Amino acid sequence: MADSRVIADQLLIGLGGAENIIDVEKCMTRLRVGVRDQDRVDVAALRAIPGVLAALPGDNCQIVLGPGLVDRVAIDVESALSAARADGAAASSATRLADKGAAIRQQNKQRNNTPVKNTLRRISNIFVPLIPALIACGLIAGINGILTNLATSGQVPWLATLSPIFSVMSSGFFALLAVFVAMNAAKEFGGTPIIGGVIGGIIVAPGVANIVVWGQQLAPGQGGVLGAMGAAILGAYVERWARKWAPDVLALFIVPTLTVLIAGLAALFLLMPAAGWVSIQIGIGATWLLSTAGVFAGFVLGGLFLPLVMTGLHQTLTPIHTTLIEQVGYTTLLPVLAMGGAGQIGAAIAVFFKLRRNTSIGRTIKSALPAGFLGVGEPLIYGVTLPLGRPFITACIGGAFGGAVVGLFDQLGYTVGAIAIGASDISLFPLLQGNHGWGAAALGYASGLIVAYTVGFFTTWFFGFTRDQLVRLNTDDTIDAGLVPTADAPEGTDDPADQIPTLAGSHHRS
Repeated sequence: MADSRVIADQLLIGLGGAENIIDVEKCMTRLRVGVRDQDRVDVAALRAIPGVLAALPGDNCQIVLGPGLVDRVAIDVESALSAARADGAAASSATRLADKGAAIRQQNKQRNNTPVKNTLRRISNIFVPLIPALIACGLIAGINGILTNLATSGQVPWLATLSPIFSVMSSGFFALLAVFVAMNAAKEFGGTPIIGGVIGGIIVAPGVANIVVWGQQLAPGQGGVLGAMGAAILGAYVERWARKWAPDVLALFIVPTLTVLIAGLAALFLLMPAAGWVSIQIGIGATWLLSTAGVFAGFVLGGLFLPLVMTGLHQTLTPIHTTLIEQVGYTTLLPVLAMGGAGQIGAAIAVFFKLRRNTSIGRTIKSALPAGFLGVGEPLIYGVTLPLGRPFITACIGGAFGGAVVGLFDQLGYTVGAIAIGASDISLFPLLQGNHGWGAAALGYASGLIVAYTVGFFTTWFFGFTRDQLVRLNTDDTIDAGLVPTADAPEGTDDPADQIPTLAGSHHRS
């Protein structure tokens, strides 16, 4: 196991020291590090750190580490930053104020905070922490399904005693999913998580079945995660407003009570009916789209997924997946979108053989491919296909054709769904389900994977590189000689790869 503390210390050096770091944000596979001065960042040194799969320079420098390791490194980086900043606390007030002002200006510049982008990022932050639990409970549900089938078939009757146990473990989280979503939503929007949980608990409370609103009988959980998220966000704004005027001596009583009352009433009388209607429309719309235009819809969705991952916007689809799982037991969108990662795997394999003399790129691909087969696409995106330019486009083409195949199964009436989110590629197989059972869903999904791998490979093999690129890239000393196209390519170049960040210095050690 890689030593996360050693990696963190080396990252700080490569990033120009603690004083050059503005902030550190953790995604599922990478660190986003805001830096003050890009010239102080040693990209080659970052890429040479054992455990680093890729490093992309910029105001928001991205360090791809892969799942698991990124969590440990993030903690150690924050710890190292705190220690380094504590050592520098003796700096003059004027210097500290100047640094703070520069940091604020740099943050505003690098984040490009438009209202839409900011809202999407915050919604993503609500759901990303829930993904490990969704995967765990989904896998347990899949195991329970196998046990139930074996028990009911009479092959192993004693397994029937285990099914209720696995059922409770898999369904407990989903029964309270609205509560967890509300807690995260309250935290993300500046409220108190436990108060957000109370608001979410109103939505799933059994007593809701006794309430009639606008002539409609409410049902526990109506509106699902959308209603819970909306109610908790409203609660966070109410809480912050109440704290501004509530007397300190009474704030402990006034603020939480007022927050729960206002947000709770809004949830029952407005958000639950509205969110319930929206949830139903999402389910109807997704089902209609794939059942009537499955091939076309699958082609578009599968082809666009990698750009969504690249920008981080794929996490904003989580509420839609979760809503579909709540409604019909599985999401039909995830298997289609997963084809984007499969197309990229095919593209990466083609790059590996096409540039077989480039040992640096070869090492990166060999290190990133296992994660890709397990559904983690960022290492291949940032370490291979995106820096090379054309292979990223051909990977998207592979994903589009794979998505069209999965969409074809849906259009023919054999839905391909996933009972949980967070997994992809091969790791999604245990989570598959559909209206004709696991077998039909697995067949449709496997067919899509094979097509995505194949199309991604061959389109990259034949169209992924210009002749000039192959000459420059397919050599042992390409990296050190600085022959890879960079963003500083001469004006007038017509190859899109010449406008993509360089791979130079990407000496990842496998």
